[in-house]
Amino acid sequence: MPTYEYECVSGGHRFERFQSFSEPAIEVCPECGGQVRRVLFAAPVIFKGPGFFRTESRKNSDGSGESNKDKSESSNGSSESED
Repeated sequence: MPTYEYECVSGGHRFERFQSFSEPAIEVCPECGGQVRRVLFAAPVIFKGPGFFRTESRKNSDGSGESNKDKSESSNGSSESED
């Protein structure tokens, strides 16, 4: 169940409540009986996958786009060899 934060309009009290999506919003402050409003927050953003960090797309100092890992794999013979 999501947690909602409410703020009392008259008294400024803040409180949280666990409520299901189907429950109606709380309208009365439990401390003073005044009107309350739901406090809204920005949704969190989660970046997944490659390419979100500066170091993952940075070119090497020699100007090539090939990373050190790519260079070591090609020098170890993991790429196709010439016959």
